Amino acid sequence: MRPRDSLLEAILALKTLDARISVNEIVAYLYVCENEGLSVQELAYVAGLTQSTASRSLRSLGRPGSDWAHPPALGLVDAFLHPTDGRSHVVHLTDKGRDLRDRLDDTIRRAIPIEFSP
Repeated sequence: MRPRDSLLEAILALKTLDARISVNEIVAYLYVCENEGLSVQELAYVAGLTQSTASRSLRSLGRPGSDWAHPPALGLVDAFLHPTDGRSHVVHLTDKGRDLRDRLDDTIRRAIPIEFSP
């Protein structure tokens, strides 16, 4: 049996936070990892999600106890009012979100490419 590939290992790392994490939530988290400071609207655009799906996905990743977050509130992101548009939020990783991002980056760097023979 070959070892898990890096993508599967990354998904399983996210699933250990909460088994109910959705694909949209995983996608939202990964986009924030690569683009801290995205607004909800920008995430919706780049991820091909509706604005309401992007918002729900990000809120599920929010900090527990935050007025903005919704269950399961995984604590991976924080939302702040947009600096020029008080009706919008921008999203940044929490320390927990950065730690997980760094672990995933390390997993991907350690990945052993699968070799195929023609």
